[in-house]
Amino acid sequence: MRALAFGAACLLSACSLTPAYVRPAAPIPPSWPVGDAYLAQHEATLPSLGYRQVFGDPRLQALIAQALDHNRDLRIALAAIAQARAQYRIQRAALLPEVGASATYARSYRGKGAAPADGAQGGTTAAAPAAGYASSYDLGLGVTAFELDLFGRLHAMTAAAQQRYLEQEAAARATRLTLVGDIATAWLTYASDRSLLTIAQDTVRSAGASVVLTAQRVDGGIVPHSALDQANQVLHAAQADLAAQTTAMAQDVNALQLLVGAPVDPALLPVSIEEAAARIGDPPAGLDTAILLRRPDVVQAEYELRAVNAEIGAARAALFPRISLSGLLGLTSTALSDLFTHDAFNGSVGASAAYTLFDGGAARANVRYTEAQRDAAVASYEKSLQTAFGEVADALARRGTIDAQLRAQHALLADAANTYDASAQRYRVGVESALSNLDAQRSYYAAQRSLVAVELTAATNRVTLYRTLGGDASLERAQP
Repeated sequence: MRALAFGAACLLSACSLTPAYVRPAAPIPPSWPVGDAYLAQHEATLPSLGYRQVFGDPRLQALIAQALDHNRDLRIALAAIAQARAQYRIQRAALLPEVGASATYARSYRGKGAAPADGAQGGTTAAAPAAGYASSYDLGLGVTAFELDLFGRLHAMTAAAQQRYLEQEAAARATRLTLVGDIATAWLTYASDRSLLTIAQDTVRSAGASVVLTAQRVDGGIVPHSALDQANQVLHAAQADLAAQTTAMAQDVNALQLLVGAPVDPALLPVSIEEAAARIGDPPAGLDTAILLRRPDVVQAEYELRAVNAEIGAARAALFPRISLSGLLGLTSTALSDLFTHDAFNGSVGASAAYTLFDGGAARANVRYTEAQRDAAVASYEKSLQTAFGEVADALARRGTIDAQLRAQHALLADAANTYDASAQRYRVGVESALSNLDAQRSYYAAQRSLVAVELTAATNRVTLYRTLGGDASLERAQP
């Protein structure tokens, strides 16, 4: 009786069996971590930042713009949007009746000897129709099996298709954001390798001069031959680094070309990490972690959850009968002049109901299946938020200490440069040992390379922060 009462109520109200959607509570703290490793945040909310606001170098902007036109991963994502949009429109069309039209003309000939259409019965003979030509004209409009969505099955399936479409849009935004971040990182990596190449070239020159001077002193008996071996070690190490950095720069260009999807103009490449890093902005993180709700991957996970929630309604509605209507309106006449008269009109209307009496519990199992899918989608959504929070927290921790590390590294390099300059001068006049001079040279070389590494870390940290905060959240969404 309850099922009958519920079914009757649905028939009267065209009810929906889809559960009311409630966004799960975010399983993350309401604000970012605080402590010695973190900078104080001042902005309550984060404004929408386009990549041009963060990546201010026109060369990098040109590469990103080129990639947005040519990158194959982005093209795949856009094609997925088009597919999902088409699927949504196909499903939405099921809410409307499908109307068909037909027009028929037939002409037949009957000879004098043709038998009558009905045979003679009871000893009587029917008069044969006159011989000759006969014509028939038919026009018709028909609706075939239009389902009345009394239990919301079609509406739920349409809602699920719409959420899948929006999910693909969010996935494309995530692909776009990743692409922008990857290009910026690859561009900075090239800048770093180019700086390391310059350092290696300078060291090869200075180490070569040191080898010549040491060889002269070995020949004069001033220093032992081991000093020349040590000087050659510095030279050969720099030469090895020079070859390695040449290879790395070529690989960096190859990586950029793969991301951009087209050849990279050498004029768009940076000359050093110092000048490249100076044009990377520092995006604010705000105070409220609710900003993570706009991250494309989080948005994508929520649309997936909404789609599965709608599919529960479709699965529940499948437990009830399906009621369909069909109808036909037409005109039939043997003469074209009489086709549009009242006597030529004909029509029919019908209804049908279909209900599965026994399916071995498959329909109810399908409901439980969609409910389990929803539970998994909730967990995936919560995990995406936790992952996003962890990524931003890590980036903020790195940003909070990187400036102090940069200052210390600059001071270390200045000290190493002063020590090496003083040692080289003393060595040239013969008051410094070869070993001390070589140690100073090695320390200076290592300090230069370490500074480049820290500068790269600082710049890529700002790129990471832009990406993990969701990048440009103001992207317009196309209408389905």
